[in-house]
Amino acid sequence: MRKKLAVLISNTGTGTNLQAIIDGVQNKEINASIVIVISDTKKAFGLERAKKYNLKAEIVSNKEDLLTILRIYNSDFICLSGWKQFILSQIIDAYPQKILNLHPGLIPDTIDGTVMNPDNTFASWNKGKLTDIAIKNFFDQHATYAGSSIHFLTHEFDFGPVLGRCFEKIKPNDTINSLYSRLKIKENILYVKVLKKLCK
Repeated sequence: MRKKLAVLISNTGTGTNLQAIIDGVQNKEINASIVIVISDTKKAFGLERAKKYNLKAEIVSNKEDLLTILRIYNSDFICLSGWKQFILSQIIDAYPQKILNLHPGLIPDTIDGTVMNPDNTFASWNKGKLTDIAIKNFFDQHATYAGSSIHFLTHEFDFGPVLGRCFEKIKPNDTINSLYSRLKIKENILYVKVLKKLCK
């Protein structure tokens, strides 16, 4: 049976993860359908992607209304894709091990654990840091690799069961934009890979 996905977007990005998920569903790599795309603003570019593929979309500007909308569509998994609103505790309680979040850092498997980069140096968690600040932090920490993690959302901020990680080597002349443009490609691939496994 095909799983049902809700994808939550905002105007913080260009919707590349949404596009990756759409492509994964269309080419049958992900055994699922996107039942709803939810944005917190009408200005999200991802809404244009949703319209192009005739996906149903809703604008939910008030985070207190999100749970009501999610229940209407009865999704198996909720995919955060640039969503910038704080997810309320009651939503996490209503969808345990069902809300996927992409974090721009390497989340450990345990709260006091660490992740190692491919060259065996310590990876940066970037806990509490949003994308641009997180990417800058890789440089500030003199990291050898940048990386991202997809995890299940929990009550513990920027932590939860890790479903997958990706790494990108930092080059000597990298800028925030050049590094993130390469990392973003790997994030898109990772999101599809994780959903493919979950929706089997």
